[in-house]
Amino acid sequence: MAQENIEIYSLIESWPGVEIKSFSFEEIDAFQKEKVMIPHRHDHYCCFVMEQGYINFSIDFQNISVQKSSLLISCPGQVHHLECVKEAYGWMIALDPALIDQPARNSIDQAFSRIVLMELDPNQLEWFVSLFRLMNTAVNQARTDHSQTPLLQHLLNAFFYQAARIFQTQEEKRIQAYSMRSVEISKTFQKLVKEHFVQLKKPADYASKMNITVSYLNDTVKSITGFSSTYFIQQEIIHEAQRRLFYTSQSIKEIAYGLGYEDCKYFTRLFSKTVGKSPAQFRKNQV
Repeated sequence: MAQENIEIYSLIESWPGVEIKSFSFEEIDAFQKEKVMIPHRHDHYCCFVMEQGYINFSIDFQNISVQKSSLLISCPGQVHHLECVKEAYGWMIALDPALIDQPARNSIDQAFSRIVLMELDPNQLEWFVSLFRLMNTAVNQARTDHSQTPLLQHLLNAFFYQAARIFQTQEEKRIQAYSMRSVEISKTFQKLVKEHFVQLKKPADYASKMNITVSYLNDTVKSITGFSSTYFIQQEIIHEAQRRLFYTSQSIKEIAYGLGYEDCKYFTRLFSKTVGKSPAQFRKNQV
């Protein structure tokens, strides 16, 4: 199962940076013998709208069931693979992040939840399915007529803005007791951690980037999430370490160095304390 590195699938050969298709159980069942069953990353968004049945994915060590009338957005960089399918029918789209307006991307990328999965009511499901049909037609047209590309981009952004709006509404119901300022600080902090966890290991580093005091950052993140800012930094580090231990053949020393630790023993102690087993034990138990 181990590879030298976690394979990254790209849309570099897809014009115009989009792949879209309807899928059925039979088609996905055939995929199970192909590369989607191998743990991999994307350099793009991969989204599923489920009309019937369900699909189970493993996404960053979490088992995710995409049920009927739901929408999943897998973000760039997440390690995932298909686990099982039951009578699934719906739509899938893979799209280059560069095609999406930054505000819409931020609503998804800065979400508290690592997994962007939302329930759809009947009207929302019908809206997405209709839009996917339009986007499918637009993609086929844009491949032969590049003047259609702006229209396709508008449709893609309509999809993403609507998805972001629904997800944000559902997420806000979970955090409505807190001030918007506190919520924004927590979101910004988590976004920065995802971008800089290899280089920046201390809450003070992030507080400096955000022009706030470290105590204010710690208190705010704790009040919103229930966890300390140090916890989120360490979780991002450990999560990436688990990915590399499980999905690659890199040595523990190589993984430690790649995550910003010149002292491999310190990294091993941190991993062991957080996970409850050493990196070597974790890797052995996953075989």
